[in-house]
Parts: sequence; C-alpha cells; structure tokens
Amino acid sequence: LSASPRVVVLLLSLLGLAAAGKLLVVPADGSHWLSMREVLDILGQKGHEVVVVAPEASLHIKPSKNFVMKTYPVPFTQEELEKAFQAFFHVSFEEGWIFKRFFKAYKVMKILTGCWVTSCEQLLQNKELIRYLEESKFDALLTDPVATCGLILAEHLSLPSMYFLRGVPCGLDLDARLCPNPPSYVPRVFTDLTDRMTFLQRVKNLLFGIPNVFLCDFAFQPYSKLASEFLQREVTVLDLLRKGSVWLMRLEFVLDYPRPLMPNIIPIGGVNCAHKELPQ
Repeated sequence: LSASPRVVVLLLSLLGLAAAGKLLVVPADGSHWLSMREVLDILGQKGHEVVVVAPEASLHIKPSKNFVMKTYPVPFTQEELEKAFQAFFHVSFEEGWIFKRFFKAYKVMKILTGCWVTSCEQLLQNKELIRYLEESKFDALLTDPVATCGLILAEHLSLPSMYFLRGVPCGLDLDARLCPNPPSYVPRVFTDLTDRMTFLQRVKNLLFGIPNVFLCDFAFQPYSKLASEFLQREVTVLDLLRKGSVWLMRLEFVLDYPRPLMPNIIPIGGVNCAHKELPQ
C-alpha cells in the first residue's frame, strides 16, 4: 500500500513514545526537500519540535511556521546552484552511448559535488551552530543520505539516524543496506530494462553498474576526507551510511520492480503524492 504523509508521521512519532520528540533534520535540496517538507509540517503540527539545518542559498528549502529553521552562510549563490542542478538533470535523462553519458555525468557531478562539499564544510566549521546542535539534546536525526553532511552530524552528536530517500548516487545505499541486488532481475537506473530480461539484457544490466564504482569514489571521497577530519578518526561515507536505524524508502512496487528489502527498510512510496481522506 502507498504510504501517506500521516503514515510516515506515525512511524516518526515513535521517537519519543507518547511524548513529543525533538528532531534534527538535515535535508537535501531540490525535489528531495519537497517530499520531506510535508512530513515535517505534520510533525510540527503534532507537537514535535523540528529543527531544520540548511544553507542560506537553496532551491526550495524555505522557513515554515511548523519548524525552526537554522541557516548558515555558503560561498555560492542560488543562481549558481540552480545552474548546476539543471545541468545534472539534463545529463541524467539524456539518451546516447553509455560511456559518453558517463563522462558527461562525471563533469557535471564534479560541479554539483563541489557545491555540496563546500556547503558541508561551511556547516561543520560553523562553531556557533555546531555548539547549538550539541546543546539542544535532540532525540534523533532525519536526513536524506544524498545530503551526506547529515550522516556526519548524526555520528558527531551520537544520534540515531533515519533516512528519508529514494536512493543514493551510484548505488552506495545498496552496499550500505547489505541488500541483495541481483542484476538478473533488478534493473539498474536509466537502463530502461524490466525485471524480465534476456541473457544479453542481463549482461547489459551488469555492465551498466561498472561506472558506478569510479563515480562513487569520485563523488564521496571528499566527504570521507571531511568526515575523517571533523570526527578525528578515519571513516568513510559507507561506514556512516551503514549506521542508519530506519530507512524510509520512497519505493512503490506498483511502479518499481520487486527487489529484496531488509527489515529496517520501510517503503513509503506515494508520500509525495496528492492525497485526500476517503468519505465515511
């Protein structure tokens, strides 16, 4: 069944049993935020204290009466961020030879990752904001793992982390969740394949994931370095990602092909869709 925002709120409300909880939120910008925002609004209306941490320059993350907004300065403008996002979306849905698409994606990801890493650096170096977060005594942290800074903060603050996501670039979430991901019937993103493949299609599906090995190393290595410096010990993004307590996956098996899931993964597909209560 599709999960409505109220179902997700019910799950998140278990943070403090019957009492209102105090939730720290480190969201990802863009369409990722649009799905999360409605859930946060309802949590705030239910009496939970929600604190959202975001950069001053963002596409969609704006203040709301239902949560507290804490922003920090970044050395890039909203226009520069919009330009990077538009280039990324264009390459993501472009058709053509796989390796040509890979090199284009690599170039665009370099720009976009630069913005995200810079934003994370500014957050972690903001001593006043970090001190506020340390003293606020949150119950848990909710983040989209695309915003890797949330993983670092959860580790630093020793908070149980909940992930609200569709997926992580280059399939890093699959490694972190330790879920079987057989290429024989789980089609890779952008392959246009189904769960019923011929032998050659399965070979294509297998080969399609190879560039992710290089893309992952490029995309997440700066975060691993940043996390190691901030936490003062050697750590990788994969190490941090594996510490997620609950994975709220925006999957809907009416639209997505079947795949193995672990017990702490809860499909909430449809949470970002318009909804209305049924008549009695």
